[in-house]
Amino acid sequence: MVRGARTKRLDNFMSAKSAPDSGKDAAALGLHRFGFGSTGNAITRIAADPRGALLADLERPGAGQLDAPDLVSSAEAAREVFDFRAERAAEQKLASRRQKEMSASGEAQPVSEPAKLMSLDGAALAQKPPLPQRIILSEAKARFDAAAGADIGFAERLVWFWSNHFCVSADKDVAMVGAYEREAIRPHVLGRFADLLQAVESHPAMLLYLDNVQSMGADSIAGINRDKGLNENLARETLELHTLGVRGGYGQADVTNFAKVLTGWTWLGPENPLHGGEFVFIKRLHEPGDQMVLGKRYADTGVDQGRAVLADLARHPATAQHIAGRLARHFVADDPPPSLVSKLAKTFADTDGDLKQMAKILITAEESWIAPRRKLKPPAEWIAGVIRLTKTQADIPISRIMNAQVALGAPLWRPPAPNGYADSEAAWIDGIPRRIDIATEFARRAPHAEPLELLESGLGPLASAQTRETVARAESHNQALALLVMAPEFLRR
Repeated sequence: MVRGARTKRLDNFMSAKSAPDSGKDAAALGLHRFGFGSTGNAITRIAADPRGALLADLERPGAGQLDAPDLVSSAEAAREVFDFRAERAAEQKLASRRQKEMSASGEAQPVSEPAKLMSLDGAALAQKPPLPQRIILSEAKARFDAAAGADIGFAERLVWFWSNHFCVSADKDVAMVGAYEREAIRPHVLGRFADLLQAVESHPAMLLYLDNVQSMGADSIAGINRDKGLNENLARETLELHTLGVRGGYGQADVTNFAKVLTGWTWLGPENPLHGGEFVFIKRLHEPGDQMVLGKRYADTGVDQGRAVLADLARHPATAQHIAGRLARHFVADDPPPSLVSKLAKTFADTDGDLKQMAKILITAEESWIAPRRKLKPPAEWIAGVIRLTKTQADIPISRIMNAQVALGAPLWRPPAPNGYADSEAAWIDGIPRRIDIATEFARRAPHAEPLELLESGLGPLASAQTRETVARAESHNQALALLVMAPEFLRR
């Protein structure tokens, strides 16, 4: 692959040391590798015990949670969006009906009061985004504010990791994606994997995304009456992506039987005024009978049949290995040290999938600190780091932040496939030149930031002599800031 000079600089940059040789080195490395980068005096503040500071981030009250009382639940959002769209459809129908009546009479009719109100509504809509967009913008702002304002950022990075691992898409349901992250992901990122798995697979956003709301047993009451049958998407992706992994030892029969187990897992449509958008198990959709999955027979106990399969998948040795590999790959290296993966997998097995204990092993393992800084930050993480460093979250509208993610090929909550966004350099390296425009735009919004001061607070000992000279010799303030956040040391962790 042919690359420009800047991307070659990235390839040439790596830590030549076997381990950070000072507290500040380790502090700067830790903040970038496990958080969203440094800001203020964070490097100096945690230099005495960088690993301890990262571990303490996991013990904070409410770690991983979001303090956003104004955000509505996924079910409420689904109902509100349904009502909004129904009202707009009715307004358009009334307007069309009036137009036809006026044309039939051949007279220019005076604008009626209801029509005036509709016109005013249209003007109001032109001044602010429609309800579905307002919901996702509010959710996105709360998410980025949490990342930009985090003291350390490790717990928040874990949220982003698990949200991508168990991804859903706004292309299926724009109302629910942000609330899904708050309801299914955040409460469990430092809990047990089994609980996280149960929460995500039963959440309506996941059931919609992977089409389980359309699935019914061929021999169920609904299947017989409607001549419909299975949709295997949720079962297949749960096995292949969420738990065992592609080489996890399952076959097509396991996928089909697991899909039968999951029939009846659905939601109440958002048109229901009281409980629309909520999870429900509907027995008439459920394939009757016991099912064999991975060599074990699961009795037909209704909704509990699916819960039993998920509980066993959460404790499967292949799941331990798959999750360990993904964690190590995300935080440490595209090709993580096998010894680190083994430590994480053993911790998963020994603690019944305790995710906080796995996060602690990730921090205390020496392999996590000696790996060279080759890991390329994906677009969203890099953007959050820029905003965090320049303290511009109040100056950059969330719509611009989301547009920046789109420009970099990673629109928020719109992954290209159920396996989420790629977690390797190959997926993002060609987009590095596009980050220059984003960096320049954000630099314009930080006129009072001092580039050389930000270099020290953001990179400190990580900054090479070449980067220091490049920033110092920049022709303008904006160029200096842009060059800083495009430096190899800032792009990589």
